[in-house]
Amino acid sequence: MEEMKPLFTIVLGALKIDITSSIMVQWIIIILVAILAKVSTSNLKKVPDKKQSVVEMIFEAIRNLVSENMGEEYIKFVPYVGTLAIFILIMNFTPLIGVKAPTEDLSVAAGLALISFIIVQFNAIKRVGLGHYFKAYTEPVLPLLPLNIVERLVLPVSLSLRLFGNLTAGAVVLGMIYGGMGHMAFLIPIPFHAFFDLFDGSIQMIVFVMLTMMNIKIIAEH
Repeated sequence: MEEMKPLFTIVLGALKIDITSSIMVQWIIIILVAILAKVSTSNLKKVPDKKQSVVEMIFEAIRNLVSENMGEEYIKFVPYVGTLAIFILIMNFTPLIGVKAPTEDLSVAAGLALISFIIVQFNAIKRVGLGHYFKAYTEPVLPLLPLNIVERLVLPVSLSLRLFGNLTAGAVVLGMIYGGMGHMAFLIPIPFHAFFDLFDGSIQMIVFVMLTMMNIKIIAEH
């Protein structure tokens, strides 16, 4: 895996923070999505116009996704699931404009997976209590404690490696196609971009979000 070189470094006393291109792209995406969300949700009307109709369609799609897969009692997770889906999808689509997908950076995929892992555990503790949460690690019998711990820890590893691995593999294949075609690579790779960037990028987002939702529900109800 090629090491990602920092664009610049922020120095805070003895702490040095390297800012890579993946971090910059994420900041840009966050700012643009925040502005778009603010503009799209301002001046809402009882009779929606086209802009509001699109926003409501997106919201209803995410709400239905959460409701159908997790149940009405988990509707409070709509903002997180929606934000996660939109953020990952946009990052996966950035190669379409010639920008390396931040999700090709393992640290980005691992960061997203860690956030989901923490939310899964926090929600379980909140729903069943700290005592029952730790007791679940010893079920159905105490000797399974190590296996149950490993099973929980597999989630962030699986989420991050799946997202990172598939996006990186697609980028490698596209790089080989461009390298092999030389000057003829301006039109022929379009179908490959449609598959690896649009289709596979969408699938990886769906898989990440669905696994996150399922684990939020299953761990809390275990």
